[in-house]
Amino acid sequence: MKQESQGETEKRLKKVLFIVTKSNWGGAQRYVYDLATNLPKDQFESVVVFGGEDGAGAAPGILKEKLVAAGIRTIFIPSLTRDVSLSKEFLVWRDLTRLMRAERPDVVHLNSSKAAAWGAFVAFMVGVPRVIFTVHGWPFKEQRNFFATFLIREISRFTGILSDAVIVVSKEDEMIGTRMWGLRKKVRYVPLAIPHTLEMFSRAEVEDLLFSGISAHGKETIRLVTIAEITPNKGLNFAAIDMMEGLEKRAPGKFSYTIIGNGEGRSALAAKIIEHKLEKSVWLANFSTNKLPVSLETGASRYLPAFDIFILPSIKEGMPYVLLEAAMAGLPIIATDVVQTEASDLPKIHFVPSRSGATLAHEVEKVSQNVSVLQQTTTTRTFSKMINTTIELYTTAPTISVSSRA
Repeated sequence: MKQESQGETEKRLKKVLFIVTKSNWGGAQRYVYDLATNLPKDQFESVVVFGGEDGAGAAPGILKEKLVAAGIRTIFIPSLTRDVSLSKEFLVWRDLTRLMRAERPDVVHLNSSKAAAWGAFVAFMVGVPRVIFTVHGWPFKEQRNFFATFLIREISRFTGILSDAVIVVSKEDEMIGTRMWGLRKKVRYVPLAIPHTLEMFSRAEVEDLLFSGISAHGKETIRLVTIAEITPNKGLNFAAIDMMEGLEKRAPGKFSYTIIGNGEGRSALAAKIIEHKLEKSVWLANFSTNKLPVSLETGASRYLPAFDIFILPSIKEGMPYVLLEAAMAGLPIIATDVVQTEASDLPKIHFVPSRSGATLAHEVEKVSQNVSVLQQTTTTRTFSKMINTTIELYTTAPTISVSSRA
């Protein structure tokens, strides 16, 4: 374990130890950052624990940089990765045990499945007074074989049983959680919210910053965009390949599609785009573009005014921040029905079945007939409510045994 920064706080402050598996910049990491940097500093000390950016041996990612810049103490645990092996699991158990005994937190706030499972177990064994588990989409909703699905479901339930409260960020996950034995009274729906008004570039500024020299994204096209980590759960093959093939066949050159994101599936998706001869209409945005004033990795939403329609093709999702950002930017949204229960309150949102590029293409053609000049909007979700509800869960009288936690 490597402590990344030092600092002393008054003993009366409640120490909240946030734990997340990866230190890239996804939904769970954004959630941890927003909470850790916005907890009242006269009441709480925030400490964030994470593994590498992605995969075994990876260095800390952008989450660490942003937290350090915001004055939040961080702790890097190299053994904490998504990969599963007996030797690595022992190291995670050992490192988290040593950490919690040394830090003596008042609250452990768990995020992401693997970090949550080990964190809940270790926190209970060392006697942490309060354990909170946030579900960013139940992991057993992903398509797997029966045995794997059953095992992951039971691990998730076990994590919840060892926790004092289970926060869910979507109504669908709330419904699933309340039906799991031992969790019904623990599940609390806390809607996501953004802690500040989005500051965005103008359309003309973004056209110059992003699209100069890229003919496929000229002013003559209707621009589609997705901001997402490139993983199987995000359903990007259905959008980048199936949807765009359908649009190109019916209206060659009319639509362009930009995907802003990195992830384990990026190289494979890029190869498929070339294989299907879609490289002139589908663009994987380059995070390493030096001329950009704000990084695409952490500030992609500021570039949304350059686009006409936001696409969310996910096959498994909780409630992503990008939908709130797209709505606030005034973009029409086409999303799969995996978020319909949660996101139906957003303006100009249209839902289609998941895993269907043809349906996405049809909806894009329909929505594109009424694309208008963007005007930023607001949502009914407030960050003050999100953080106050979370603080309420931190300060509720702790439970003291497995039986009472269940």
